[in-house]
Amino acid sequence: MDILLTGATGYVGNAVLKRLLAAGHEVTAVVRNEDKAAEVEAVGVTPVVGDLFDPAWLATQLETVQGAIHTAAGSDDQDPALNDSVIDAVVTAFGGTPKPFVHTGGVWTYGDNPDIADDDPQQPPAITSWRPAGEERLLASDVRASVLRPGIVYGHGQGIPAMLAGGPRDESGALTLIGTGDQHWATIHVDELADLYLVVLEKAPGGQAYAGANGTNPTVRELGEAVVGPDGAVVDGSTDEAGERFGPAFAEALLLDQQSAGTAARALGWEPSAPSLVDLLRAGYPADR
Repeated sequence: MDILLTGATGYVGNAVLKRLLAAGHEVTAVVRNEDKAAEVEAVGVTPVVGDLFDPAWLATQLETVQGAIHTAAGSDDQDPALNDSVIDAVVTAFGGTPKPFVHTGGVWTYGDNPDIADDDPQQPPAITSWRPAGEERLLASDVRASVLRPGIVYGHGQGIPAMLAGGPRDESGALTLIGTGDQHWATIHVDELADLYLVVLEKAPGGQAYAGANGTNPTVRELGEAVVGPDGAVVDGSTDEAGERFGPAFAEALLLDQQSAGTAARALGWEPSAPSLVDLLRAGYPADR
């Protein structure tokens, strides 16, 4: 298929791009400028420079392809407008057609949940409180749309786990945890997440959300202990300390207690196989794994 991809130069989007190409798909990547265009063109991708905040322009681009994946994120207060624009364009261009669309959400919208079912009601923290309305509108439309809600994405030395590994130390050298460290994180390696995007694109019937989690749900304390190793130590943080370190909204999300087996994703035939986050942190969180 000819797939339009947003966010192709980002952490998740670039992994998805590589997986699409390896599977033999043609990729058209929406990029912000000519430098990014040259970057994706160098790996055999057709770039199109444009503005995702312009739904009419984006709908025109979507009409030329057979499917689409949206991974772009501004990581700022423009994200709600960005997602609304993309959803508007997809509904216009893909409505009433069999063209598949995979939209990126996030596992945080499930809120505190010790056993996430993919169709559980959303209880988002403030930082993602804007997500449910757009996702519900998309899933209720006549687009063959799926929403993929990744957990804490890790791998290749990047992502949120790098923030934990590089966290503050006290006078004795002990690593300060995020909160007490008793909260679980639903996790997924970026490469197996890319595999999941492909599976959802090719096999999902539409109208459903999928928790992107590989079934390993370590506590933050376990992660911290993996960072410091057997000869190191960790100390409890606090809600206030986490808020000062990350900002109150981000800290609220990092303090959520979540576990997921990714049941609906596995039912599509997805089989996660990457090393666990605990194992990678014990190995020093290498860039090549």
